[in-house]
Amino acid sequence: MDFLVFQLQAPLASWGDTAVGEYRGSYEYPGESALLGLLAAALGVRREDDAALTGLRQGYGFAVGVQDAGALLRDYHTAQVPGRTALKGRPHATRRDELAVPKPDLHTILSTRDYRQNAACLVAVQTRVDPLYTLDALANALRRPRFVLYLGRKSCPPAAPLCPMVIGAVSAWVAFESYIARIEQLRAALPDKRGRLPLEEVAPVTRVAWSDGVAAGLTPDLTTRRKDRVIRRKGWQFGDRTEHVWLRKEGV
Repeated sequence: MDFLVFQLQAPLASWGDTAVGEYRGSYEYPGESALLGLLAAALGVRREDDAALTGLRQGYGFAVGVQDAGALLRDYHTAQVPGRTALKGRPHATRRDELAVPKPDLHTILSTRDYRQNAACLVAVQTRVDPLYTLDALANALRRPRFVLYLGRKSCPPAAPLCPMVIGAVSAWVAFESYIARIEQLRAALPDKRGRLPLEEVAPVTRVAWSDGVAAGLTPDLTTRRKDRVIRRKGWQFGDRTEHVWLRKEGV
């Protein structure tokens, strides 16, 4: 079978956890909703297009190979927002619209937001029944995205090209290993005049997380529930899904 494999690296990333009150946490690696949003942005699918988003959710499964979960950065965040009464009868499709209300109608809200510093991971995409796009089409969209891509928040753009590749493999794990080998071959082919290779050596995968139905090729060490299955993006409605996690053992 074929897998679409690409990399995600950034100085800052934020993979939203369940938001409670003023605290906005972050997982250590992207979940299903974040990856669907990334593909949708690359394809030019808008948030209100529920049919297209549903097709993406039903058509693809994901495995995430964590190379570096990154260090935790916690941000004390303040923002101005208008009250609901102030917005009544006014357009508020953009942030600029929201702030156009009279200043006495603006209020300050406080929140704490978590980020992951210098995080890196690989993503393997596997097709399910009746996918909307071929893996090659998704790869082309990631190379030339319609909308700006970011890793969880708009303040978290990728720091390196996603380098998407369609790889034939029996499992996501084998696809990850093949992808790393190909990237290292590309590095080896581009030494400078002193024989030094560009960029850094690709880090190994230390953890793999995947959903039901994805051919990971691994035996999970942990199976848990994660609330990031998109039900209706426009209304921020998410459901539970089962996630399996494998951890690399020392010496393996």
